Amino acid sequence: MRKGERPQVGRLTTHVLDTAHGRPGAGVSVRLFALADGRDLVAEAVTNADGRTNEPLLDENDFRPGPYELEFAIGAYFDAIGVAAGEPPFLDDVVVRVQLCDNQHYHVPLLVTPWSYSTYRGS
Repeated sequence: MRKGERPQVGRLTTHVLDTAHGRPGAGVSVRLFALADGRDLVAEAVTNADGRTNEPLLDENDFRPGPYELEFAIGAYFDAIGVAAGEPPFLDDVVVRVQLCDNQHYHVPLLVTPWSYSTYRGS
């Protein structure tokens, strides 16, 4: 580590982009589950006007390496903004499974339309 640099700490952040409408996905409920010993809910949040959660889903105090699932309530989001996505909606809860390691910042964006989604490891 160079002088003046902070040590890297483990954390997990996310945001949602509504690519069908070219805007952030505001008001999306996000739940995070740890999968190491079953499926345990460890965090819940709702995305803000910028499509991001106000706080990291995991920060340096509660970060633990291991498998996790992020669950995004996409069907409810499109229903709330008045977008017909079929009955039942084609996408409902979108689940993204990730494996987190020590001392890294993981950013997991979700790009969505009523009919598709993609994700990647962001920065």
